[in-house]
Amino acid sequence: MWIERKGLAQEIPAVAALETRQLSELLASLGFPVDGVASREGGDVLDVDITANRGDAMSHRGMARELAARLQQPLASMVPPTVVDGPPVVEVRLESPACPVYSTAILQLGSGVTPAEVQSFLLALEATPKRLPAVDASNDLLHRYGHPTHAFDADRIRGTVSVRWAQAGETLVTLDGVERKLVEQDLVIADESGPIALAGVMGGDRTKVTEATTRVLLESAWFEPKPVKATARRHSLHTDASHRFGRGADPCLAMVARDLLVGRLQAWCQATLVGAWTAGAVPATAKSVPLTGALLARIAGEPLPLAEAAEALRRLGCATDLDGGTLQVTPPSWRHDLAIPEDFAEEVLRLRGYEHIPSVLPPLEGPPEPLSPAYLQRQRLARRLSQLGFHQTVTYGFISPEADAAFAAAENGAEGRALANPLGQEYSVMRGSLLPSLQAMAHQNLRQGAREVRLFELAPVYHSGPAGPVERFRLGMVWGGTLGGEDYLSPARAVREADLMGVAKDLGWEGVPPLRALGEGLFGFELPIERLPREGSRVIPAFQPFSRFPSVERDLSLLVDLGQSHEALTSAMRAALPVDVLQDLRCVDVFRHKSLPEGRQAWLMRLRFQAGRTLVGEEVDGWVSAALAAAESLGARLRA
Repeated sequence: MWIERKGLAQEIPAVAALETRQLSELLASLGFPVDGVASREGGDVLDVDITANRGDAMSHRGMARELAARLQQPLASMVPPTVVDGPPVVEVRLESPACPVYSTAILQLGSGVTPAEVQSFLLALEATPKRLPAVDASNDLLHRYGHPTHAFDADRIRGTVSVRWAQAGETLVTLDGVERKLVEQDLVIADESGPIALAGVMGGDRTKVTEATTRVLLESAWFEPKPVKATARRHSLHTDASHRFGRGADPCLAMVARDLLVGRLQAWCQATLVGAWTAGAVPATAKSVPLTGALLARIAGEPLPLAEAAEALRRLGCATDLDGGTLQVTPPSWRHDLAIPEDFAEEVLRLRGYEHIPSVLPPLEGPPEPLSPAYLQRQRLARRLSQLGFHQTVTYGFISPEADAAFAAAENGAEGRALANPLGQEYSVMRGSLLPSLQAMAHQNLRQGAREVRLFELAPVYHSGPAGPVERFRLGMVWGGTLGGEDYLSPARAVREADLMGVAKDLGWEGVPPLRALGEGLFGFELPIERLPREGSRVIPAFQPFSRFPSVERDLSLLVDLGQSHEALTSAMRAALPVDVLQDLRCVDVFRHKSLPEGRQAWLMRLRFQAGRTLVGEEVDGWVSAALAAAESLGARLRA
């Protein structure tokens, strides 16, 4: 936001002696970096970066409070004129707890214009003066003290004024001339004819102040931040008022701002006060928070006296009470961001100066903890897939309900994973599967001319549970496009499901993976990582020395069914043989002829054994007999 140097000096005279560069460096040291400096209306204006949680600093008075605390210099007095509340001239009803206090007054306007110095101040801040004292005074107060106010044409208000939620079907033409359809979540100011303003956001066109206005009704209220932010976002209205109310204004300033506004109109245009009154009351102030010396020392990195912390916090407007080893701190009404002890400790360090925080390495207490087996497993999987030519990717954890429904399991309902405040419809559900995002990314690469796409992701998906979403890690893979074709030795062919099945087997998956056709020649699957083997962190197995003793081979000619699975037969035979001596087991010849029994074929199975000693014929024969028995259990028999 823009801060005018002359306006800042009116709030804290000590800054008048500082050069613009010194002032900019001082603001940056307090956590408010200056993004730029402009020269307007005969003076410098600073573009100050203020974080969203510091609504109290979004004014010249708020920035002056920060500088006064650091420089230990006094602020200029802010003494509003004495305005005595009397009986209400117009009844004001607060029908929503989102507005606990509403201070107002009615004035009869006289002759006069906005002073030239106020118009110059508004122009310096890029706020165009309207040359209507009631409107310009409201804008002047907003930029100087940070509390939004509003002026209605009192003669256009019909009956009782109420602060309530909008009703279905109601509309409001706002000051920008746009007719807005209201919803029941919109907080509005209304009279007996309907809404006249969006509370804390923008006034209505029907009751706006014009040159013909003779009486004004002032509004200086306090609204809860959440409804204001929601209404502004819903109607795409980002105003100076919503910017401040949405970040938390000072509730105690509601009556003060009204009195200041009354005083300005009395001075600028000889306005006559008809009546002033307040509906509701200022909400209760924050409770005290204990700050211990141990916590302060842990955050500061060195011991700090609590008395020094109390003095720093008092300069920021906090009330403090030092009782033994604990400092009880109550934040001021304008600092809604101070709620826990750590907040106050950080404020002490900020005011003391970040340059005084010692730069030391934290102490190491023993050896580092070992990496978790689950992390090592994911690391091993990623390494192996990279060796196989796949590219690891990272996609968003949020997807659209339509994409989620196409892949998430039926029992994993999206209602348990839907976000309450999403960035958009396409990011409104915590994903139940990795495949939607991988599919979209792979299709985009294929459409842009990629011959082949190999992608994988190791990331969490979410399952709807009674206590909320439950995180589970999954491996998602997609593969599509054309393999080979670079030379005549490797003819081109499309990626097939069997290619992905081979990858799943390589990773240790038992059985057939849950393959899915994803369109455009793309295939994919998703596997729970906990069902993949964890043992063996080495991708390349450890070297085993070769035996110096000769190997022994035996052949078995078996009659098997025409539909016999080679994998099933060899697995059964291997299971019957000792692992440490079996070097190889394979089918070396297949014979089919009409001389064989109908529906049968002959396989020549060759077994090779080798050990770190000389093998004896009797033990080899015993192994061959065990392999034959395993084959016969699947229907094979020895060929005569």
